[in-house]
Amino acid sequence: MSVVKTLGQFIIEKQKDFPYAKGELSRLLRDIGIASKIVNREVNKAGLVDILGEVGTYNTHGESQKKLDVFANDQFISALTIGGECCIVVSEENDEPVYISSDVSKNARYIVAIDPLDGSSNIDVNVSVGTIFSIYRRLSTEGPAKIEDALQNGTEQVAAGYVVYGSSTMLVYTTGKGVNGFTLDPSIGEFCLSHPDMKIPKDGFIYSLNEGNYVHFPQGVKNYLKYCQAEDIETKRPYSSRYIGSMIADVHRNLLKGGIFIYPSTASAPRGKLRLVYEGNPMAFIIEQAGGKASNGFQRILDTEVESLHQRSPIFMGSENMVLKVEELMSIHSPELAPKEMM
Repeated sequence: MSVVKTLGQFIIEKQKDFPYAKGELSRLLRDIGIASKIVNREVNKAGLVDILGEVGTYNTHGESQKKLDVFANDQFISALTIGGECCIVVSEENDEPVYISSDVSKNARYIVAIDPLDGSSNIDVNVSVGTIFSIYRRLSTEGPAKIEDALQNGTEQVAAGYVVYGSSTMLVYTTGKGVNGFTLDPSIGEFCLSHPDMKIPKDGFIYSLNEGNYVHFPQGVKNYLKYCQAEDIETKRPYSSRYIGSMIADVHRNLLKGGIFIYPSTASAPRGKLRLVYEGNPMAFIIEQAGGKASNGFQRILDTEVESLHQRSPIFMGSENMVLKVEELMSIHSPELAPKEMM
């Protein structure tokens, strides 16, 4: 008889890995898990209630906010406020950081960066969406938390994860000691361990990017696509192209099967479009902990200096050997795009 291990049980078992946390990190992960269940419920019935479509407002990036975007954002901020372990929330949906100040959170030690509903443009067409989160320890020790507490490099993350709301709902997270995946069992309302110690294959045969923007890609990316599409029996090329348009869904598939997710810079977006703090860094942390590689085309994503909350970055992440090949071609054919500190 197989033993079912819930997310709560697993977190408690692993709490000994963080003696400094005194249970706070475990409670914080629990709060995120609870909020994701509420969001999952609404995603599953979105077509039955007045929660699809746009609300007529825009987030800090000028993107039209969906009703479910706003709902998800409110749920996570509410859960983190009530939980009392978080002092700052950085969200894609808020221009400024949300400072949490209450009796229960006055000694809070953690900062959470979150994309409440990644891939929300897919909501209305019933395609997988998800939540990405990242957790840092507060730097300042006295007085109210400061914005500098939220501007930490990805190497300082103490935990990161994502929830994918699809044919089944999965929560995948890491605390720097491997990656584990939990599938929501709706019959008991619990996330249950289904994918222990997840590892991404070093070689993959799937590439994921919006090829419709090919003409705007750097030459290094164009040459990598030609490499993927060329016939070569030894390396099992051509590779398959799979692009969902939801970062979580694409990265999750590649994590399980092997592959690379690419969102490069373009002529109109020279720094890329995806955000470093609550998209690039948490997903890079997960991919690295699963044995993969995450790069901006020239260097490790997690080593990127964080200068602003909504900073953007090109992203290449997935199977190690696929990312190394992209970096090789970028250095040869698009060296002018290398970060200044590398020149």
